[in-house]
Amino acid sequence: MARYKEAVCRLCRREGIKLFLKGNRCFSEKCGVSRRSYAPGQHGQSRSKLSAYGMQLREKQKGRRIYGIMERQFRNYFRIADKKKGITGENLLQSLERRLDNVVYKLGFAPAMRLARQLVRHNHFNVNNHRVNIPSYIVKKGDVIEVREGSRNLQVIKDSLKDVDKRGVPAWLQIDSSSMKGIVQNLPTRDEINLPLKEELIVELYSK
Repeated sequence: MARYKEAVCRLCRREGIKLFLKGNRCFSEKCGVSRRSYAPGQHGQSRSKLSAYGMQLREKQKGRRIYGIMERQFRNYFRIADKKKGITGENLLQSLERRLDNVVYKLGFAPAMRLARQLVRHNHFNVNNHRVNIPSYIVKKGDVIEVREGSRNLQVIKDSLKDVDKRGVPAWLQIDSSSMKGIVQNLPTRDEINLPLKEELIVELYSK
């Protein structure tokens, strides 16, 4: 499977905002965006004004990078969202938010999305008492996500749960840190998806 292997701080700098790809580092003074708030590369400080297409492309890239998925997979999510009833952009974000790796991250079991995906792949989580190791698994209302019994002593999970109050948990999820268990209370609405994304620009890009 293709994946990005370069420095992830460059991605945040390219988009001009914090994408919180490196966990606690993003909240510290070592954050790449805080230290160098311009795009990477030789001409990073002399970028010209974006065209309409450029703005659409940047929003799409920002969305891909927030959720850590590649172009083909992101486009497939859009195609599915476009076929559903309702607003396509909101359908797209709702599907992405319900990915298991994202839910694990939002519940506070991992400090960053990339680590959440790794933990899922390494069989550290159950969904409704069944082991699930597919990061793209889509959770449903009422699903219970919990750390497996043999993984509850992992230091990375313990440390991440200590910072869950600082990061916050979305209203559509509920976390019980003591039992290392989370519940999907509802499907996320657009108001509950706190992301700096203009999904309508993504829809415009893919609808051309």
